[in-house]
Amino acid sequence: MSQNLTPSLGVDRMLQRLCDASATIGGVVLVAIASVTVVSVIGRAFFSHPILGDVELVQLGCAVVVASFLPYTQFRHANIIVDFFTTNMSSKRQSQLDAFGTLLYTLVMALIAWRVAVGGIDIHDSQETSMLMALPLWIPYMLMVPGLVLCAVIGGVQTLQHLGLIAKEEV
Repeated sequence: MSQNLTPSLGVDRMLQRLCDASATIGGVVLVAIASVTVVSVIGRAFFSHPILGDVELVQLGCAVVVASFLPYTQFRHANIIVDFFTTNMSSKRQSQLDAFGTLLYTLVMALIAWRVAVGGIDIHDSQETSMLMALPLWIPYMLMVPGLVLCAVIGGVQTLQHLGLIAKEEV
């Protein structure tokens, strides 16, 4: 690997903490929407009275959960990588291709984060709400943005690490 030009100075540790916090938030939201589903199913089965808008809550919650888990999977290199064609390449070439792939992923995450934020602002301005519960739809949009931005930041750091421009720490 090439010479490290800039030390990361605890960047990996900080990103790990942020990823853990994001995944924890996602886990809490996931448990909450699972609980809503259980209560709604029990209410429907035994009392003929499900939670009104339970599907809305699950849909909105799942969007937040996915955005909260994405940084953790990117940080841990847990996304699916098809390396069938690159297995016999040199480690330097593999690292270059990994840098390119991570850069593309980072750009897509940044684009998605930007568009979700713009969408959330537009939905807030138009005061759009969910159909049954009249929940403001801008809230889940904005709750998705931090996870998506964190994912893009992690991808940027990992791209620089693949290129050898900053040191990769052992966390």
